[in-house]
Amino acid sequence: MSLRERITNGLKDAMREKDAARLSTLRLINAAIKDQDIAARGAGKTEGVDEGEILAILAKMVKQRIDSANVYEEGGRLELAEKERAEIKVIEGFLPRQLSEAEIAAAIDAAIEQTGASSIRDMGRVMGALKAAYAGQMDFGAAGALIKERLA
Repeated sequence: MSLRERITNGLKDAMREKDAARLSTLRLINAAIKDQDIAARGAGKTEGVDEGEILAILAKMVKQRIDSANVYEEGGRLELAEKERAEIKVIEGFLPRQLSEAEIAAAIDAAIEQTGASSIRDMGRVMGALKAAYAGQMDFGAAGALIKERLA
């Protein structure tokens, strides 16, 4: 079952169960995907976004909510921070399992070896290989710091 189908089925289940919080989060996910579909059609892709791009959308949504939750906590708005964290749990239910630190390090080493990277100028090729292979499975911001460290 494709990721789109899983999200649609989750939306239908949330409607049947009258789970308002889950339903609103799934509607936000659908809206974000449809926005990207429209943009992709404008760029000439007739079928819209693919699975990898959907995973990137979901990962971006999680990152946005983590940032928002932190801001809400700093501002003393704990109820809003809790709402953001609940949305994160719903979104993460559609993402693949996150890699551990050891798995990320091994993936970086393999990508460096695969691309033949030898200096910091090759970081883009390494990051491209990682994004193609591990979309939605790792924090690429943190991975970038590790790549820099290894290539320096």
